[in-house]
Order: sequence, then structure tokens, then C-alpha cells
Amino acid sequence: MKKYVVLYESADDVASRAPAHFAAHREWYAGFHDRGDLLGIGTFADPQSEGAMAVFASRAAAEEFVADDPFVVNGVVRAWHIREWEDVLA
Repeated sequence: MKKYVVLYESADDVASRAPAHFAAHREWYAGFHDRGDLLGIGTFADPQSEGAMAVFASRAAAEEFVADDPFVVNGVVRAWHIREWEDVLA
């Protein structure tokens, strides 16, 4: 089953930037999760150097998410990439 992974690269000083926008970011991703488009989301062990990822049910949902995610809009994320992923266990 195809899924779509969003990979986020953290901006400099993500630990100081993220808290101001986290509530809006959480509200944003909760809506995607509630409607079944967001399958998983979170940071890697070291968010500053490794970033974060989210898994979506469709490319359209992934693109919609990054377009208005408060972390992207407010510079908490330096760059992002969407990759198609074949989940062989699904």
C-alpha cells in the first residue's frame, strides 16, 4: 500500500523556535489525524540534526499539510520533502 512520508529538516535553534508555534502545529496535525489522512508523526531522536517525519495516506494530504503547517509557515522547518513509500506490511 502506497503511503507518503514528509521529512522535515529543522531550522537553526529549533528547540527555541518550536514552542511558540507548537499549539497551532498540534491543532493542525490533529485535524489531519482525525480525518484519517495522517497515520503517524514525530521527531527523530535529535530533532535539531535529524528533523522529523509524518506519514500520510495520500500525496494530496501530505501536500495540503505542508502548505499551511504552522511549523513551515513560521520557519521552524528549514526544508521539507515528500517521498512515496510502499508499506509492504499494510
